[in-house]
Amino acid sequence: MHTVKNLAFGLLAAAAVASASDVVQLKKDNFNEFVSSNDIVLAEFFAPWCGHCKALAPEYEEAATSLKEKNIKLVKVDCTEESDLCQSFGVEGYPTLKVFRGLDNIVPYKGQRKANAITSYMIKQSLPAVSILTKDTLEDFKKADKVVLVAYIDAADKASNETFSEVADKLRDNYPFGASSDAALAEAEGVTPPAIVLYKDFDEGKSVFTDKFDAAAIEKFAKTAATPLIGEVGPETYSDYMDAGIPLAYIFAETAEERQELGDLLKPIAQAHKGVINFATIDAKAFGAHAGNLNLKADQFPAFAIQETAKNQKFPFDQDKEITVDAIKAFVEEFVSGKMEPSVKSEPIPETQEGPVTVVVAKSYNDIVLDDTKDVLIEFYAPWCGHCKALAPKYDDLASLYATSEFKDKVVIAKVDATANDVPDEIQGFPTIKLYPAGAKEEPVTYSGARTVEDLIKFIAENGKYKASVSEEAEETPVAPAATEEATAAPAAEDDHDEL
Repeated sequence: MHTVKNLAFGLLAAAAVASASDVVQLKKDNFNEFVSSNDIVLAEFFAPWCGHCKALAPEYEEAATSLKEKNIKLVKVDCTEESDLCQSFGVEGYPTLKVFRGLDNIVPYKGQRKANAITSYMIKQSLPAVSILTKDTLEDFKKADKVVLVAYIDAADKASNETFSEVADKLRDNYPFGASSDAALAEAEGVTPPAIVLYKDFDEGKSVFTDKFDAAAIEKFAKTAATPLIGEVGPETYSDYMDAGIPLAYIFAETAEERQELGDLLKPIAQAHKGVINFATIDAKAFGAHAGNLNLKADQFPAFAIQETAKNQKFPFDQDKEITVDAIKAFVEEFVSGKMEPSVKSEPIPETQEGPVTVVVAKSYNDIVLDDTKDVLIEFYAPWCGHCKALAPKYDDLASLYATSEFKDKVVIAKVDATANDVPDEIQGFPTIKLYPAGAKEEPVTYSGARTVEDLIKFIAENGKYKASVSEEAEETPVAPAATEEATAAPAAEDDHDEL
């Protein structure tokens, strides 16, 4: 009996250890108190059924454990149980992550959903915009992240200090910023104030900025110097490349050895175009499906393509040709010259429009969506998206109402399969619904309300040029704003389709 008790106690203890978590689950009655009593908190608003939430869970747990010693708290809220709390913070999709500095300073989490990325992001958030450094703290600060920026500025140089602080405030999500007014320390680091040194754990180890302190120039320097000459596209780097503001050249290869070999081969081309085009390798075995997003064949490697990230234009290199220095050099130079036409993936233009909803494809996008005489409501959808399927009958009803109204020649209800057609819009989730008002096509309005016919009509009437309102025969039951399913514009692993 004693042995059985000991065994039972041991099993209970093991279960307690297994269930221990450094992520704090909060409810409406303790959320405000917890957030107010901690300097900085990362909160995840989730739903138990959400696949992306399940994928995030182990990464979030690992990050919470890593950040525990720095007293940075990670919490979560189950929105199926705490709907009022989630709605009070504007949660419309899952997971939603927000950084809280008390209840009056709340900003969206903008990092990647991997443990080390969450850890790195939250450490940056916990630091002041600019950390004041001494010879005793500099070396540790250099190791705070893969990239850190340190300004060496005389204390009396107020203009340079203010400019550097301005850049630090703007880019604090990206890099830790430090500053020192110690002239001897600047000399030991090989610079003369005012100067900025970007320390990095790759390539040459550091880059130095000695030009006039101009905010735009410093920002450009930081983004260029912080990007490896030949980097690697992966879960932690994809968004950085997309946000860099310059095109990205992908080098697809299935083995690490081949990626290294091709990277070394093309390094002189990358060096010649540094700051104009970013170059990066990508694991074609894990993320080969992303080749299809670039209008490449997803089963023929190695491969090369350039993406104009700002316009979402794709320029695939002919996969039947060998990747050589001369061939890629000529390809890149033609792209930079502006003479190369982008590849456009498009379904055929429908010969006839069968249903009430106008079907748009890439080749008809400009003619329909950007028709300046009409208010166009367009749904960007994916065939596999459950939320899109649920919306379909309501969207058909909406289109039928306008097609039989006095506004039939002024309002278009449209849809486009964003997985089969290249579209210029940045799509973060499915379905995404936007209204392009007549006379203001450059300022589309994104819909974020409840997905009912009634609410969509109100949206069109409030935001369209023609204030077009139609009446329903029967009222729908109001529902809360619906969640979106995340888009797959980012590279996805072929086996489990996790986002990259």
